[in-house]
Amino acid sequence: MGELETEEQTTRAEIATRLRELADQLDGGGEVTLDLGGTAVTLDPTDPVTFKLEGESDWSQGDTEAKQSIEFELVWRREATSPAEASLDVQE
Repeated sequence: MGELETEEQTTRAEIATRLRELADQLDGGGEVTLDLGGTAVTLDPTDPVTFKLEGESDWSQGDTEAKQSIEFELVWRREATSPAEASLDVQE
């Protein structure tokens, strides 16, 4: 499985808690586990990790609101010689 994504409305405080939990897992070394809408995904980020941070605003003529976003992305490489080795470790 190549990609899993989830999207939900929540509070700023809940987001901060989830980011702190992820930061603690990253700081501890080894695997990190993400809860993606009831599906647990385990990943093992290895150094070096590329950290991408993006701020964006989207507004069109006639709109009464601008859509703004912050995106975080961590990218690393791992050895894989087959699709099975490259897939995500998913527990449902």
